Amino acid sequence: MSDIHDEVYGAEGGDRHVDGAANERTFEALPPAHGRGFAQTWWGQAWLKALEDTALDAGQLKAGRRLARAGAVGAVSVRPGRITAVVQDRDGTPHRSDVLLQELSPEEWDRFLGMAIERAGHIAALLDRDMPPHLVEDSAAAGVELLPGIGDLEPECDCEAWDHCGHTAALCYQVARLLDQDPFVLLLMRGRGERELLDELHVRSLARTDAPQQCEDSQDAAPEGVSAEEAYADGAILPPLPGLPVLPPEPGLPPRLDTETEPAQDLDVAAVEFLAAQAAVEAYRLLADALAPEHERHAVEDELTASEDAVRLAAADPGPAIEARLAAVAERGRGGLALAVQAWRYGGRAALRVLEEEWVPKEDSLARARAALEAAWDEGERPELRASRNRWTVVGTDVQLRHGHDGRWWPYRKERGRWTPAGPAAHDPATALAVASGSE
Repeated sequence: MSDIHDEVYGAEGGDRHVDGAANERTFEALPPAHGRGFAQTWWGQAWLKALEDTALDAGQLKAGRRLARAGAVGAVSVRPGRITAVVQDRDGTPHRSDVLLQELSPEEWDRFLGMAIERAGHIAALLDRDMPPHLVEDSAAAGVELLPGIGDLEPECDCEAWDHCGHTAALCYQVARLLDQDPFVLLLMRGRGERELLDELHVRSLARTDAPQQCEDSQDAAPEGVSAEEAYADGAILPPLPGLPVLPPEPGLPPRLDTETEPAQDLDVAAVEFLAAQAAVEAYRLLADALAPEHERHAVEDELTASEDAVRLAAADPGPAIEARLAAVAERGRGGLALAVQAWRYGGRAALRVLEEEWVPKEDSLARARAALEAAWDEGERPELRASRNRWTVVGTDVQLRHGHDGRWWPYRKERGRWTPAGPAAHDPATALAVASGSE
C-alpha cells in the first residue's frame, strides 16, 4: 500500500499548491458516506450524471458506490485534466485509479474570463462556494462547457478494466462530494486553480478600468442572451424547480392608507382599500386552486367580464357607496345586482350564468336530464313538471329547477314575482327541488 501511495502522492503527500500548469490540490480521504447521497448540489449531481450516462456497466457503478460509502477511497489528487486516488478493494487490495477530463484550451479560457469579468456576480458566487446555473449557461453561450457530459470522464485504472470499473466509479462518487464543498475543484480540473484564476481576473479588471468607456447604446454591440437551442441543450444540468409553496392559513392583509398625507383629489380611499383587500382574497383563492390535486387537468377559465367582476366584488359586502358604483358598472340596478350577488354566493360564475341565461339543451344533454328526472323519484312521487328550455317548473307552485351546462340542477323559488336562486347546485334533481321547496 505504501509503494502505491508514494507513487501517486509522493513521499510527503499532503495538500500541495504548485504554480502554473502543475497546479495541484490533494484532499484527505473523506469519511464513509453512510446514509447520505454523494451529491447535494445541482452541479455535483450533474457530475454524477455524466458518470452514470457514460459507464456501460451498471454493476460497476453499484460496486463503486459501495466502495465510496465504505470509505475505500484514499486521498484525492486534483490537477488539470486528471483526478487520482488509491481505492481499496473489499479485500484490501489497493488500486491506483485516475479519471481524465479535457482541459479547456487557451482560447476557451480567454472566452470564459472575458465573460466572467462582465458578470462579477458569478465570481462572487464561486468565492462563496456556489455555482449559479447562469454561470454555466453564460459559459456555454461563450462556447465553453464547464461541466462534463457523456463520455467526458475517461477512466484509467491499474486493474486494467477497459471501461469505468468499481475503482474509478468510487473515485467519481467521492469527487462529487468534493465538488459540493468547492466548485473551484471543477475549474482546477479544467486547467486553472483558484489563485491563478483570481489573479487573471484581477489583471483583466484593472485593464478594463483603464480602457476607454465604450458607448452603451452602440448599434454594433452584440445582443446579449442565450439562444433557444443552447438553453434547451443545457436543460439537463439546471437545478430542479423549487417545491410548491405552502398555502398560508388565510389571505394577507393589504397596507392601510390612512396616513398623515392627504389623498389625491377625487381618490376614494375606502374603495382603494376594499379593492386591495379583495385582490388579496382572489390571489389566495388562485393559489389554493393551483395547489389542489390534479390542478393541471382543469381547464383554464376565461377572464371575468367587467359585469361579472362587479358582481364578485359586490358579494364581499363593500358598503352602500361602493355597491352603488358596482351596480352602475354591472348595468343591473340595485335590485338586479342584489339578485346577481345572491346567485354568485351560491356558485360563482356558473350560478350567475344559470340566473341570466336560458338555452335549449342539446339532444344528448336533454336525454340525460330527462333520465335523471325519471330516476330521482319513486313511481307516483314525481311532481308534475313543465319544461321550458333548460328550466323545469313544478306545476301549481313557485319552485323551479334549472339545468346547468355542467349537468347540475339549481334550485329556484319565485319571490315578489321574480325567480330567485334558492341554494347551491345539486347533482340530484330531487335534492335541488327539496331545497327550492324549503324542505331541506
